[in-house]
Amino acid sequence: MAASFHLFFIIFLSGFAAFPIFSFVYANANTTQHSRTPINHHLYHSGEGLIEKIKSLVHRHPDKLTVETIQAGTKDYKADITVVTYSQNWEQSGDKSKLRILLSFGQHARELISSELALRILSALGEEQFPPEMDPASLHDTLENVVIKIVPMENLNGRKIVDAGELCERRNGRGVDLNRNWAVDWGKKEKDYDPAEEYPGTAPFSEPETQIMRKLAVSFNPHIWVNVHSGTDGLFMPYDHKKSTPDGLPSQRMRELLDELNVLYCGKRCLVGSGGAAVGYLAHGTATDYMYDVVRVPMAFTFEIYGDDKASGADCFKMFNPIDQTTFKVKADCLTLIVCFTL
Repeated sequence: MAASFHLFFIIFLSGFAAFPIFSFVYANANTTQHSRTPINHHLYHSGEGLIEKIKSLVHRHPDKLTVETIQAGTKDYKADITVVTYSQNWEQSGDKSKLRILLSFGQHARELISSELALRILSALGEEQFPPEMDPASLHDTLENVVIKIVPMENLNGRKIVDAGELCERRNGRGVDLNRNWAVDWGKKEKDYDPAEEYPGTAPFSEPETQIMRKLAVSFNPHIWVNVHSGTDGLFMPYDHKKSTPDGLPSQRMRELLDELNVLYCGKRCLVGSGGAAVGYLAHGTATDYMYDVVRVPMAFTFEIYGDDKASGADCFKMFNPIDQTTFKVKADCLTLIVCFTL
């Protein structure tokens, strides 16, 4: 299981390891201003287009990938979340001895690169885009005792708003920040609170998207949770709502892993540690804090995979997403060298 755990992070982190390291984006993106850089549709799928491409990929590999759509909501507001499961042996996919990994992408609508990385990872798991210098049989064998559930786009309703031209929108289809809608320290507002960015909803789990994710996490009971965002280059562990990390051996192991990954993939330049301490502000009601404190996921992380601190606060597409072919393509090409080097 240790080998599977290690290889998973190699595959996962190599997606952003070769990007230029940027400083954290401190500026709030004002949703009343227009972005100056449009979406590069040669590089990025629409939200619905990406989901359809992922479903097509899954259908090509029924031996190891399955897909389901989970729905929740009321007559006034509904949400659909697509979940892809990777397992080599479906008869044993519920085997509690397997390493279980839960990944969520696209929680914030404007962070398009997050969901594109989900597609890249699924392509590797489907053995369509694995490193050319690596034996596919080795990859297959290493992941034999792993079950991975991937949510490629948690916030499809918000993404539709971005696709329609509101490139600074990060919230869901009715204006709630899904990463402030969880129950741990929910509703607390800092002095710089901006409802256009961080509105937490009317109550914890008021939103169908977070209801679906909570139910998925509790039923799957993962060993590892990773919530993937963009805005900086950072490897974060609990807590987000305070400037400290949990006590005990599990916390120590999380920190040791992040320190190792920072050396291997960030050249020691990634922000590392407690989200609340590392990024410069506290966040209340986040998914990662809930996964660790309530669901009791042994290793719970938030990974920030890209950020351009030179972009203005109104230029949201450029701020949160690479805009050129070269930088975008590096995310996939880097997979080869890092996997082969590390193994």
